[in-house]
Amino acid sequence: MAKQEYILKNREWLDAKRREPDVNELDKGVCYRIIRRGNQKSPVPNRGSVVTVHYTGRLINGKTFDSSRGGVAPAFRLRELIPGWIIALQQMHIGDKWEVYIPAEQGYGKITQPGIPGGSTLVFEIELAGIA
Repeated sequence: MAKQEYILKNREWLDAKRREPDVNELDKGVCYRIIRRGNQKSPVPNRGSVVTVHYTGRLINGKTFDSSRGGVAPAFRLRELIPGWIIALQQMHIGDKWEVYIPAEQGYGKITQPGIPGGSTLVFEIELAGIA
């Protein structure tokens, strides 16, 4: 598949996903579906927070490119993550588990990463375990 065709296919997939009734849209085209609600009284992280998360990252074809499952939930400084994660996690409470759909422009853009072709829409299952 040609690169432009791949990029178009990813955009079309995300456009169809955002029209599903249980999918919500955040800033810059980032969308999500709630899998489980956590403690809605807990704080939400900010850009300077260190977040502990379990996650699985997939492409739109279902191929997993990264996962923390099966190990200890890693901790990340939120401002050091891809823009789509920053946008989504700042809306999440501890214990929330979402499926997040990130347009390429809020992920890795046109740059190819190991296992992730440039122009890829990213699908992450993210569970926010803690905030520091």
